[in-house]
Amino acid sequence: MNIRRAVFLDRDGTINEEVGYLRRMEDLVLIEGAGSGIRLLNECGYKVVVITNQSGVARGFFDEIFIKKVHEEMARRLSKSGAYVDRWYYCPHHPTEGKGEYRIECGCRKPFPGMVDLAIKELGIVPEESFVVGDSIRDLEIAWRVGAKPVLVLTGYGKETLSRLLPDQKERLPHIASDLFDACTWICEYCW
Repeated sequence: MNIRRAVFLDRDGTINEEVGYLRRMEDLVLIEGAGSGIRLLNECGYKVVVITNQSGVARGFFDEIFIKKVHEEMARRLSKSGAYVDRWYYCPHHPTEGKGEYRIECGCRKPFPGMVDLAIKELGIVPEESFVVGDSIRDLEIAWRVGAKPVLVLTGYGKETLSRLLPDQKERLPHIASDLFDACTWICEYCW
C-alpha cells in the first residue's frame, strides 16, 4: 500500500497573519518562516493541504473569486522559499450568518471534517499518518475526529486557544509549536 502522509494546515493565523477577515490583498502577510516550514514538509514527502473556513463569503465581505486570488498570491509568495501547497480547500458557508446559498449547515465547515475527508479521498491520504496544524480548537478537533495528530501553533489565536484547553485536551497534543516553522520542523523530526 502506498501510504500518503499529509499535513493539513489552517490558513489565517497559521500561514499568514490573522487580520480578522482578510478582505484586501494588501493585508496578506505571511508569518515569518512559513515558507521555509512548508518547504521542509515538501522535502520530507508530505502532501501539504490547506483547509480554511472562509465565512466572509457567506457574510458578503468578499467572494469566492477573491479567495482563489489570495491562494494564488500565497502560492506565489511561498514559491520564493521553494515551497508549495498540494491542494487548497475552503468552506465559504456559515450556519447562521449571511444569506442565500452560503447560509447553510454544512459538513465542510471546521470543526466538521468535510475538507479533510475530501482531501483523503482525492489524494489518497492516510489520516493516521498525518497531522493537522492550526491555531484554533476547531483545527485540533478535526485531527481528533479523523485520527490525525494535532499540532497547535501559538501564532494567530493560538495562545488564546491554549489558555482555553482543558487538561485532557492538552494531554492529547503531541506538540505545541511557537509558529509554523517550529511545527514543520518537529513533524519532520518526529517521523525520522
